[in-house]
Amino acid sequence: MNFLTIGHRGVMGVEPENTLRSFVAADRAGLDVIELDLHLSKDGALVVMHDADVDRTTDGTGPIAEKTLAELRALDAGRGERIPTFEEVLDAVRAPLQAEIKDTAAARALAEVMHRRDLVGRVEVLSFHDEAVAETARLVPGVRTALVASRYGLDVVDRAVAVGASTLVLNIRRLTLEVVERARTANLRVIGWVVNTQDHLRLVRALQLDGATTDYPDIKRTGRFTA
Repeated sequence: MNFLTIGHRGVMGVEPENTLRSFVAADRAGLDVIELDLHLSKDGALVVMHDADVDRTTDGTGPIAEKTLAELRALDAGRGERIPTFEEVLDAVRAPLQAEIKDTAAARALAEVMHRRDLVGRVEVLSFHDEAVAETARLVPGVRTALVASRYGLDVVDRAVAVGASTLVLNIRRLTLEVVERARTANLRVIGWVVNTQDHLRLVRALQLDGATTDYPDIKRTGRFTA
């Protein structure tokens, strides 16, 4: 089984999340894929942040959507890091990327970059929002997409199939064998998140998942040998 280790916002357990420093550390650690989150700035820049506002991860306050790229650049995102744009991450690391989008507006901006830079083979697009996954598939033929879910039931498989996703990225704390088996019947890959402990890693292995999203690069090393 080709088991994937996926760096959550880079390696957010040891570096400031969603920063170039974090992404480069994930790349150097040899993680198979790097996951990041995308929002649009007030002036339409595709910037890498998880929350809709800057309060938690920077020294600023307020919604991303109400700030220009220049205003976002002026903020400290941790250890002197700046909020990066999506294209800066593309240039800074070599690993494949999982790009999580929050809405259809971000999907359209991401689609433009994916077409311009021919990223279908490198970037998988993720979202909690069914409509954003469907919109991405419409805008970028052949793109790989994944539906993310935190609180879910068996219907999450039907939702993924309905929007053309090939992968489910599911909260490990709620994941059951029944969900995994139903996903397999629908020919879906299943990734568990967030996998930060040996117990979680053993569960991932027991359920024979396709990969684990983690905050820590050590999972890359231990994941290969945990039964």
